[in-house]
Amino acid sequence: MRRALLRLGLPRDPAATRYLSAFLVSAVVTVMAVRALLAATGYPQVGGEHLHLSHVLWGGLAMALAFVLLFSFLGPVTRPFAAVLGGIGFGLFVDEIGKFVTSDYDYFYAPTATLVYLVIVGFALLSEALHGRRPPTPQEYLAAAADAAVAGIAGGFSPRARRHAHKLLERAGDVRGRDEVAALLDAVVDDRDELPDPTTAVADFVVRTLHHLVRARWVPTLAVVVLLGTAAGAVWRVVQHEDASGLVLGGVLVGAGLTLALCIGGLVLVGGDRERGYRWFRRAVLVSLLVTQVFLFRLDEWGASIGLVVDLLVLGLLAAEIDVQRRAREE
Repeated sequence: MRRALLRLGLPRDPAATRYLSAFLVSAVVTVMAVRALLAATGYPQVGGEHLHLSHVLWGGLAMALAFVLLFSFLGPVTRPFAAVLGGIGFGLFVDEIGKFVTSDYDYFYAPTATLVYLVIVGFALLSEALHGRRPPTPQEYLAAAADAAVAGIAGGFSPRARRHAHKLLERAGDVRGRDEVAALLDAVVDDRDELPDPTTAVADFVVRTLHHLVRARWVPTLAVVVLLGTAAGAVWRVVQHEDASGLVLGGVLVGAGLTLALCIGGLVLVGGDRERGYRWFRRAVLVSLLVTQVFLFRLDEWGASIGLVVDLLVLGLLAAEIDVQRRAREE
């Protein structure tokens, strides 16, 4: 598939994961903020007595503006803003999914939280399939360096932008076209003015924080303990819930059981191969996200968001630990 995309002139952007993460995080935050705001204000009807300006309209407008930015400007500069703006628009759109799957246009349709969660998870899995399984090829790094040069030709390079472009070129290695792209980068003039990149700023802060945390050797272990505690808590909540159906109970039990089994496998492996062991812990978190939390959302609606946040924090810590171990192995 990767070679087919390259033959079709579709190199992947090495920064795509950051943009897609910003898109999905913006969407989730928007959904939660809208729900909280509407609940606090008594669900007002914007537009008066005879009109209702549904926020799905504002969501469509925001997504359209994101497309306008992407279609209007060359280079990577507008992509962070388009990712955030598009995510906000998508959050406003998907929040009203209950209105479009019910015959009575019901915003309060009970499984709405589950549907929103499945949509977000679906996009996350698509992102993982496109970018998470295989690292960028040298040709893709070279294409990204040339793409960075597009913005530099017009407005110059700030020190940060120049370092980033040369890092991409360095990762491309000795491939055809490298010397030409290097000459193009060297021809770009210096210019300290640049638009801020919110996605990079947030991503760098998160990465630095997580890497700082995993330096304390007990933090990753605590993350695994918290993961197991979350799985046990999910089972307890379902058992205690009077309205839990057999399907929900079975789904949570299966998810918790798989999480436990993967954690045990990770504990067995982590002594001999720390990186491999933590990859098993990462799989345990993914099972919790893709199985256990799905059924909990069906049972507890928005209250299951707490478990989702915990799982995401644990996933971030484990990813940071795996990255530290990978870098140590490469060095």
